[in-house]
Amino acid sequence: MNREEPNRAERGDRPWGSYLVLYEEEGCKVKRFLVRPGKRLSLQRHKYRAEHWHLVRGDALVTRDGEAIRMQAGQSLDIPLGAVHRIENVGQEDVIVIEVQAGTYLGEDDIERFEDDFGRA
Repeated sequence: MNREEPNRAERGDRPWGSYLVLYEEEGCKVKRFLVRPGKRLSLQRHKYRAEHWHLVRGDALVTRDGEAIRMQAGQSLDIPLGAVHRIENVGQEDVIVIEVQAGTYLGEDDIERFEDDFGRA
């Protein structure tokens, strides 16, 4: 079997926490991201990808197309292509999520921000 593995792990520090790319191939990317207590990602949507989130640790509040969804460790959630979404850490420990992205373009610049606590909108 001939699979392309990433040459190096892509990491990114963000004001809300950090992310690490675990696996990537054409049309698919798997990331681990960490959200610090009291922090949240921007309210955003993606033009080219859908996401599936599995909450590994912590307590989170997800907003998806105006719906507020509480999540605890062990739960999963789909973010359809074009859905406006964000995740917020509402607990006392780090939130850790495994995110599986699927789409025609998986770059970090496929983010349309509507609100952002860090002035990036």
